[in-house]
Amino acid sequence: MEPSPSAPLPFAVADFQKALLTWYREHQRPLPWRSQPSLYKTVVSEFMLQQTQVKTMLPYYARWLEAFPDFHQLASASEAKVLKHWEGLGYYSRARNLHALARRWVALPEPPTDAAGWMDLPGVGPYTAAAVVSMAFGRPVACVDGNVVRILSRLTANATLFRDSASAAKALSTEADALLSRASPGDHNQAMMELGATVCHRQSPLCLTCPVRPFCQAARRGDPESFPRLAPKKMEKRSVVRAWCLESGRLLLHRAPAKAKRLANQHELPTFEHLGLAPPVAAATVEPLAVRKRGITRYAITESIHRLAPPRRLDLAALDLVWVDVDQLDTITLSGPHKRWIAEVLELLKAE
Repeated sequence: MEPSPSAPLPFAVADFQKALLTWYREHQRPLPWRSQPSLYKTVVSEFMLQQTQVKTMLPYYARWLEAFPDFHQLASASEAKVLKHWEGLGYYSRARNLHALARRWVALPEPPTDAAGWMDLPGVGPYTAAAVVSMAFGRPVACVDGNVVRILSRLTANATLFRDSASAAKALSTEADALLSRASPGDHNQAMMELGATVCHRQSPLCLTCPVRPFCQAARRGDPESFPRLAPKKMEKRSVVRAWCLESGRLLLHRAPAKAKRLANQHELPTFEHLGLAPPVAAATVEPLAVRKRGITRYAITESIHRLAPPRRLDLAALDLVWVDVDQLDTITLSGPHKRWIAEVLELLKAE
């Protein structure tokens, strides 16, 4: 499963660069961080696009820029306000890291302009650092994300079985660097990502309209969907049983402690364990209001929501449980799925 040594690219790199950039400059999507670029907009967009598709993040991006138009405004905001504006995007560590980055950035005598300097800032890894310095400062550093991995592996019909996308990105960095346009590194990186997002799809790639089809060995073979070769993920199934306690227009929620590694200070429906109940036994006697499924990293999670009578003898504060007025739910930060699920259950109960 270890990557094989990189082979020389089987085409003229200058011809590839020209075809790619010509296509990009004519067909790129008019995204807001491209039409009116700035360092801050580039950084925000790169953080939001981690684990999130463009079409999903665009409305969040617009609201974020309205609330926090620059590094200084973001740095001076409270964490609660930052998380509230991120609500629904998920992976909230991104918001905390972006907030921390802004506070570090405004304290610097001058911003770093190389990848190493950016990787010293919170939440910035090799990919984000390469994206920022190539787009904002014209540094010749290649970006390698899942889209680029897909393109590179198809260009050379790379048959290596990679452990995962991260190991593939590391192994293919040499090819990415060899292809990079030193004259236009920012446009080149964006063009590669744009090609992967809009043409070189994981399934049903649009090979007939691809601007770099003449250079692609996988297209020539007729099996582009065979690349990249990634070892299948082993998903672990988990079940979570949650309680719906509604009384006098108030909903009982669990608020994660401020020091929690995940979802700090965010609210979710409490689990049966939070209420001192054994889920397998208690849930069997209560018909669920809703059952929802989601995937988080290597976990396939089934969550059932059951209506329960409000607890009477629990120390709610000690258990991080809080009553929240239903008409005040918009004033607190809920995790993305729970915001959606609570709205769905409330609609369901209106119909009863």
